[in-house]
Amino acid sequence: MNNRNRNSLPVYVQIAELIIRDIAAGRLMEGERLPPEREMAAGLNTSVGTLRKALSELTKKGLLERIQGSGNYIKTGQVRDSVYGMFRLELHEGGGLPRADILSVEAQKKPSDLPSFGYSDHATCIRRLRYLNDTIIATEEIWLDDSVGKVDSANLSDSLYHYYQKNLGFWISRAEDRVSVAKVPAWAPDNFTKRPGDTVGFVERLSWSDKDRPIEFSRTWFDTDQALYVQRLK
Repeated sequence: MNNRNRNSLPVYVQIAELIIRDIAAGRLMEGERLPPEREMAAGLNTSVGTLRKALSELTKKGLLERIQGSGNYIKTGQVRDSVYGMFRLELHEGGGLPRADILSVEAQKKPSDLPSFGYSDHATCIRRLRYLNDTIIATEEIWLDDSVGKVDSANLSDSLYHYYQKNLGFWISRAEDRVSVAKVPAWAPDNFTKRPGDTVGFVERLSWSDKDRPIEFSRTWFDTDQALYVQRLK
């Protein structure tokens, strides 16, 4: 398992989240037996101890049954407390572990083209390049209202929602997505798979914590040749 930077989520969390997304995508089915732990750890380029910690997390979430002397079996219950529970982009074959490179972090006055959100006229703008596994899929811009605290760019992790909970003391409880198409912005990095001005998939999201107004707004431009927006209803 490739731990890409010092602010990545712990490897055992990454492994647990990868398996959760494979369950959600239907790549792992109810009752399916996982490979032997040593074989699985080698395939993920991690230690058996780290893998077992990930499997323990899945057991706590009710998504795995560990039978002594037999193996580890998938349980497709409802996924709760996933750090990527609201991440809707998947590889075409399903799943994929979300990762991100930080492009810039800047506190500034909200531009006039943003929708109304939050309680302040200032916000922190975070621009990122997004991956699923090691495939570049999207570039995005997140605006976090100043009322919920200041963002320390040195401590940002692959999961912003995890960072919000750990460092700012709140959790995103719900979100509203609007999916359409749009042109790649001029600031998109050179290594994004599409050029500025190309038409790609586009997601605008307003996110709420426990307040009456959304406290985050994001825009994601994603390459439909690499990823799809998926919403499952249960």
